[in-house]
Amino acid sequence: MPRIAVGVEYDGSALAGWQSQLDQPSVQSHLEQALTQVAGAPVQVVGAGRTDAGVHSRGQVAHFDTDALRTERGWVLGANTHLPASIALRWAREVPDHFHARYSALSRTYRYCIFNRYRRTALAASRASFVHRALDIEPMQQAAPLLLGTHDFSAFRAAECQAKSPVRNLYALDLVRQGDFIVVQVRANAFLHHMVRNLVGALMAVGRHEQSPEWVTQVLQGRDRKLNAATAPAAGLYLWKVDYPVGFGMPDDSAIMQGPVGCPADLFDQVDLAHVMV
Repeated sequence: MPRIAVGVEYDGSALAGWQSQLDQPSVQSHLEQALTQVAGAPVQVVGAGRTDAGVHSRGQVAHFDTDALRTERGWVLGANTHLPASIALRWAREVPDHFHARYSALSRTYRYCIFNRYRRTALAASRASFVHRALDIEPMQQAAPLLLGTHDFSAFRAAECQAKSPVRNLYALDLVRQGDFIVVQVRANAFLHHMVRNLVGALMAVGRHEQSPEWVTQVLQGRDRKLNAATAPAAGLYLWKVDYPVGFGMPDDSAIMQGPVGCPADLFDQVDLAHVMV
């Protein structure tokens, strides 16, 4: 039975997250319903990551098995016809049957967009986290490298996290500022529940000068969620990219997206993030 991988983008503002839930709209349920229409038979999808309610995606990847014979273009156009405006397939590709959207992934990259000025924004309200108090990015950038590497991230996981191990390898954590926007980009082998939002929450506390950059090391070593700052809101978070071994031939479609609505395009495409995109 052929296995198809798809790239999915979505605005999570009005969605209950990736995973199917009873009586609540989710990305998975919408996607399965749309693909079932195209395939003419029930389709079940497996995603690379379970994003929470209100979290967005530019680069979610999912796979499904089907006997239906459709072109890659047919899967994309057909599914998009049946999907709500907030969800869209970016690409489809037949992959080997040992490909798994979650377990074959080498790393995942998230971006967190902060809108930082004393006046709130209407256009970016659901696409960026609004912080009215001034954030000093320099101490935030000083704190970020202290979190890199393989650690027990218990202090950065949600209480309801079901991961068997709190150990994760954080490959990169970088911040850039342009005007009123601050973007945090983080890449790891995998993430715990609320890990990115808790990392950003800690960096915000440093940026407000409530804590020193070195404080994040104390939080990390303490392995206690109660030692950390408040969790950053879901609105600013984007699952940006999932990386796989080159042998799977996954498309590199980074040029398609010009940046989330509410964040200026050049923040993502003209600012030099070469040191971040690894």
